[in-house]
Amino acid sequence: MSGGSPEKQIVHDACHVYRAYVNLAAADASSRVSEGNRRTLVPALLIAVLSSVGVVVSLMQTLVVPIIPKLPTLLNTSASNASWVITATLLAGAVTTPISGRLGDMFGKRRVLLTNLVLLVLGSVVCAVSSSLAPAIVGRVLQGAAFGAIPLGISIMRDELPAERVGSAIAIMSATLGVGGALGMPLAAAIAQYSDWHMLYWVAVVLGALCAALCYFLVPESPVRTPARFDFLGALGLSVALLALLIPITKGADWGWAGPGTLSLFAVSVVVFLGWGWYEVRQRTPLVDLRVTARPRVLFTNIASIAVGFAFYGMSLTFPQLLMAPEQTGYGFGLTMVQAGLALAPTGFVMMLLSPVSAKLSAARGPKVTLILGSIVIAAGYVCALMLMNSVWQIMIAAMIVAGGIGLAYAAMPALIMGAVPITETAAANGLNSLMRSVGTSSSSAVMGVVLAHMTMKLGHFTFPAKDAFHTTFLISVAAAVVGVLFALCIPMRKSADAAE
Repeated sequence: MSGGSPEKQIVHDACHVYRAYVNLAAADASSRVSEGNRRTLVPALLIAVLSSVGVVVSLMQTLVVPIIPKLPTLLNTSASNASWVITATLLAGAVTTPISGRLGDMFGKRRVLLTNLVLLVLGSVVCAVSSSLAPAIVGRVLQGAAFGAIPLGISIMRDELPAERVGSAIAIMSATLGVGGALGMPLAAAIAQYSDWHMLYWVAVVLGALCAALCYFLVPESPVRTPARFDFLGALGLSVALLALLIPITKGADWGWAGPGTLSLFAVSVVVFLGWGWYEVRQRTPLVDLRVTARPRVLFTNIASIAVGFAFYGMSLTFPQLLMAPEQTGYGFGLTMVQAGLALAPTGFVMMLLSPVSAKLSAARGPKVTLILGSIVIAAGYVCALMLMNSVWQIMIAAMIVAGGIGLAYAAMPALIMGAVPITETAAANGLNSLMRSVGTSSSSAVMGVVLAHMTMKLGHFTFPAKDAFHTTFLISVAAAVVGVLFALCIPMRKSADAAE
């Protein structure tokens, strides 16, 4: 028996080795099958589907712009109340975007993306079947809740696409924030002019449902998740703080900037933000990881995003009014909303065409350089607008230059953010960056609105913005772009402890 013991031990060890080999081979085969399934994903198709989602979601921003003057009559309400149809979408988007990002990191980005699209469709249906103020505001809130789809799409691209395709894909997806707004103007204007205004919302229903179907069948669920308890109190605190900040920004011109309601809400915003920050840094799984957000690369990118968003909305608000102003003003061109929309539609194509250029430039020189260059181009576009206001084609050239800068800058921001945060927090970080852009556009809307409303001229019984008002808005936009350049210069790009793996 003792003589046979070594042989038995050898046989025993051999069996163990064989079992280990079989298990390893099975695991290898399983991983190959998994990789094979991943290879069946067509990158171009995924990029096309998610970019389409981005365009449709951002289109909601300009969907009702053509009917703004008619909204009080259409909804049987006052002009002040009707303005909430615009404000509600903005506020809902600002509040839900970072929340959607966090939910996507926790429960699956595709799942939350589909939820956003369902909310868009539901909100569009509510607006389409109603003709009064309350349902219209509810529907627009649901439409705004879908804005988180764009940062979620960016995060899905990072998780799913081959490394060599990620840069250009994210650049295209990020540019859809501007593309949808630019293309939506002429489309919405044509529908509003030649059909019943409810048709605007039915078109949104069809587009939203189509995008949801494409995502359901063609977009895979991201394998990257962060299982954790959702920070409900943090979400509530952030929502209250953002509403207290954005409501007076958007309504300050109507309420008075020094009015008690405006100042009280600003004070509430400051207090709630401080309390929210104190609470978040003490949570194990916070809604927003403020320690990551405070990293210089993330912090300065977000501040630059506010400035670039501010400069971007200056074009969206002022150029259409300039083109549609009567020729009797001495500076206007008397275009209809459809004609003005068509004149500015090329800006969307410029943003989309420059997105891959931005990705290549970021790969060669770094996204910081791309963001700086984009901000400089934005400033140059507004300088051109200051000097070229004598014909429609000159306005178009200035608008396309600004759009080119937006395309470069917007495409660089996600690359900067995702290079500085853990992969498990990309959706939440991109959502926060989108929120910063929204704060910029909201602030721009308020400031530009005040300038255009107070620097006016009389033409018969009507009041129009004076030519100097447009010059002032262009100079303010130049200043915002310069601020974007200055903060972009502060972004550290060296590989240090604040850079994520």
